[in-house]
Amino acid sequence: MSEIIRKYFPELTGKQFIMFSKLGEVYRLWNDRINVISRKDFDNFYTHHVLHSLSIAKICRFSEKSRVLDVGTGGGFPGIPLAIMFPDVDFFLLDSIAKKIKVVSNVAEEIGLENVIPLRKRIEEEKGRYNFIVSRAVMPFPELVKLTGKNIIRGCAGETWNGIICLKGGDLSEELMPFRDKVIIHDISAFFSEPWFVSKKIVCLPL
Repeated sequence: MSEIIRKYFPELTGKQFIMFSKLGEVYRLWNDRINVISRKDFDNFYTHHVLHSLSIAKICRFSEKSRVLDVGTGGGFPGIPLAIMFPDVDFFLLDSIAKKIKVVSNVAEEIGLENVIPLRKRIEEEKGRYNFIVSRAVMPFPELVKLTGKNIIRGCAGETWNGIICLKGGDLSEELMPFRDKVIIHDISAFFSEPWFVSKKIVCLPL
């Protein structure tokens, strides 16, 4: 199923494709020990987790040496797939749960990812500064903005304004109301044809 990644990202290098190909088996082994992905959903691993994470790469090309913080990374999404896609960018994967960070650390090591820095802490405790915050529906958007605003370097990294990029689904009208004049919303179905993406969106808040 890693071929679905090549379908939408034909520009991948051989090294990147090998890493994506390894991900499924490495995650299956770790998921049997520490459940970070629903076992019922694991057959959809590459579509629901890897490709979903990579939708961010369709709207943002992180510039070299950018710093990206993945808040509430869980088992490493969207951070690990994005770290494979952008090897010259530093990805800091933050979660407060030790066993999830253990999975992230081991997966990164086993596939040879050198640009992933696991952080075990709550976002309230994180004082580092980053060009981008990424997240996969870890909390309501207003709360995410409130908690991570202190961590974002204002300005522009390359051609893209620094800010928050969040993967969301469903009706977001009420949740995004406070930011309706500032957010940019992308339908993931514009990039990927699989039916699962019909209700999935990328929400961007430039800062």
